[in-house]
Amino acid sequence: MARRGAPARGGNKAAGTDRATGRNKGKGKGTGTGTGDRAQDRRGEREPVSRQVGGGLAELIPDRERPHGWTLLIDRAPQSHVDLDDPAHLSFAYQRRLGHVIDLAAPALQPLHVLHLGGGAFTLARYTAATRPRSTQQIVELDAPLVQFVRDHLPLDPQARVRVRSADAREGLGRFPDGWADLVIADVFSGARTPAHLTSAEFLTEVRRVLKPEGRYAANLADGPPLAHLRGQVATAAAVFPELALAADPVVWRGRRFGNAVLIASALPLPVAEFTRRVASDPHPGRVEHGRALTDFTGGAAVVTDAAAKPSPAPPPSVFENP
Repeated sequence: MARRGAPARGGNKAAGTDRATGRNKGKGKGTGTGTGDRAQDRRGEREPVSRQVGGGLAELIPDRERPHGWTLLIDRAPQSHVDLDDPAHLSFAYQRRLGHVIDLAAPALQPLHVLHLGGGAFTLARYTAATRPRSTQQIVELDAPLVQFVRDHLPLDPQARVRVRSADAREGLGRFPDGWADLVIADVFSGARTPAHLTSAEFLTEVRRVLKPEGRYAANLADGPPLAHLRGQVATAAAVFPELALAADPVVWRGRRFGNAVLIASALPLPVAEFTRRVASDPHPGRVEHGRALTDFTGGAAVVTDAAAKPSPAPPPSVFENP
């Protein structure tokens, strides 16, 4: 549900072999399709693979309904889904919503400069490369063993202009020049929680610095009843960006369930009507709020600063019982 992207510091090192297959890292046959699936047995059937990474036990589970589909889990929590044969396919609801943000960022096929904070299985970078060829993308991912695990089994298209940096998300952000990005997408979790230093107004001020004047910021957030974290994040974003929209499942909006919410922010007006239509038309329909309704949602929540920042709340165990 919420992938981690940036594990806690001091995590375990990668093991020398991938569990379940027993193969040395980076070994395995391809499929012959050019998509690069590596985790196969001698009969050509795909098998789950796992490796200890900085954020815990990473597993790649084959999607039985899609011949080249894989789900990435960390400590049994679903993080990302990738279809190597169809990278424009987005399975998870929050990823579909972020996909809409990418689609609406510019006219169709126009290349973009995109900065991804948090890597996971590189799902959204693959999506951008497939739907907007010649885009220039950079991924900042703290968990170097996770990056290598994904590269070994789900390699990126060598034609895609995607560079991966192993660094803390905020430190990596600080290395980018002013006005570099059309999009900054944050999907960073440590132990299923967004790290505190990525929740503050100071962090968002850095994001705005890196964005072009017309650029957009999108973040995958997670919260549950009473939605205090989400309200604070909206209030904080509103202190930095004049234009906001927030998409979430209706049950999350009503405070009935822990879940994801996708925040969009910009200095210029957002395509709220089209974003709302697309989110409502998804297989798992969501609801979008903006303007006065979103301001009212914050309920007077305080702007989060570095001095007072806290990680997002941990999800209840029941969230991941049926991945």
